[in-house]
Amino acid sequence: MKKRILSVIMAAALGILAVGCGGAQKNESTPAPETSDTQAEQSASEESAGDEKPAEPEDSEDDFRIGIVTGSFAQSEEDRRGAEAFQEKYGADRVTLAIYPDNFTEEYDVTVQTIVTLSEDPKMKAIIVNQAVEGTTEAFRQIKETRPDILCIAGEAYEDFSDIGEVADLVVSNDFVSRGYLMIRSAHELGCDTFVHISFPRHISYETVARQVAIMKAACDEFGMKFDMVEAPDPTTEVGVPGAQSYILEKTPKWVKKYGQNTAFFCTNDAHTEPLIKELLECGGYFIEADLPSPMLGYPGALDLDFTDDTSDMQQKLEKIEDAIVEKGGAGRFGTWTNSYGATLSAGLAEHAMNVLSGQGELTSIKDMSKSFGAFSPDAEWNGSAYTDAETGEKPGNIFLVYEDTYIMGDPGYYMGSTKVEVPEEYYTIK
Repeated sequence: MKKRILSVIMAAALGILAVGCGGAQKNESTPAPETSDTQAEQSASEESAGDEKPAEPEDSEDDFRIGIVTGSFAQSEEDRRGAEAFQEKYGADRVTLAIYPDNFTEEYDVTVQTIVTLSEDPKMKAIIVNQAVEGTTEAFRQIKETRPDILCIAGEAYEDFSDIGEVADLVVSNDFVSRGYLMIRSAHELGCDTFVHISFPRHISYETVARQVAIMKAACDEFGMKFDMVEAPDPTTEVGVPGAQSYILEKTPKWVKKYGQNTAFFCTNDAHTEPLIKELLECGGYFIEADLPSPMLGYPGALDLDFTDDTSDMQQKLEKIEDAIVEKGGAGRFGTWTNSYGATLSAGLAEHAMNVLSGQGELTSIKDMSKSFGAFSPDAEWNGSAYTDAETGEKPGNIFLVYEDTYIMGDPGYYMGSTKVEVPEEYYTIK
């Protein structure tokens, strides 16, 4: 039996403000939540109006708050931009933002406390963590012990689904299973004969990454392609983001020379993306899409495009990026999703929580999640399904995987039709 495909065409409701991932990014590693003073609730004065029937009281819009925790601009700018877009929509009095440390692997306790601190607000009713890095599971466990009324939602979970799924009310991640197959399929259709996976031990230790690697290997065998893995520095270690990016800049030309220009490259870390794209534009090679795809991830910095004061929407920004790709001779070699996954996940999950708390949606309804995503992803076509445990074949019921169609930039650009492809059943049990 093939995997059930649930494709939803998203309607545009809000363009996400985003800037490129260039070198002049802020490094916001301070874990303290960013919040404004709570606005005092105002009681409406009642005036006598003779025999006129008094107006029905309106529901207060300030009866609960939502918290969103993301990485910093340096580590995960798109996630942060999505959180800011949601706060801008509803106001700082209703939405509290916080940032976990850049070196969250070394500051586990700080990460946990950053998340837990939000629950100390008596009006807090939902906490979204995107990306849900190490420490999120423990933070949710502590929150549930004292505030079981708070919805705990994990976006792009780093920790094992079996662990975080026990304490989170909802987990939503990119469909690493389907994408592991579909990226290889796309590379093959574009004429690639080799696929190179760039990562580091910490990421490879994650269930999602390890399973995706196994799926990519199997897909390369199916399509007659060579698969190889190379290691790059972890930006959360002492080398930091600058050291990790310098390494990619130095090594990419050598990798292209070794594997050939008909090679597609993929990296599991956002900080690696910009230097990888920059060098592939110069040296040749293909880039199907980022690990957490977005037109604004890697491309602006690699192309020296400044969107800081650009008020155009995402589609207009994509057009500018595509024009620059074509001008540099990259047509047909570089892909993305047409909307930001990281930004959509931050804002979309918060929107979903808002709807659920307002009685306008069901927490584990894919249809309702899709509606919330649609408010922040113009005209996107998504595919989604419940997560299946490879060991047991069971579906936990509160874990979902999603992905968008792949767009290849060119003159003209085109979609790969990924959301309409049925991934062979056997790939869902590969581990």
